[in-house]
Amino acid sequence: MGLHGVAAASNKGDHERALQAVQSGQVLPLGKVLALVEREHPGQVLEVELESHDRQWQYEIKLLQPDGRLMKLKVDARTGEVLKHKTR
Repeated sequence: MGLHGVAAASNKGDHERALQAVQSGQVLPLGKVLALVEREHPGQVLEVELESHDRQWQYEIKLLQPDGRLMKLKVDARTGEVLKHKTR
């Protein structure tokens, strides 16, 4: 898990909002969220995005599981709780 900064955002304004959300404590730092997720869903992180949906911040995490399957998770960025996941 080499990603520990602010997750990718689609444009500069989004990146600044995401950074501000982390710095103000509205969301957990990415490293902490990845550590929580790894307990239940081990694998190699391929992509992470931090998005705001209806005033709720969510991390969208794509990872490659040890068995080779791709997993996509939606994680509450404030609590680290996995809200939804699907495997392909």
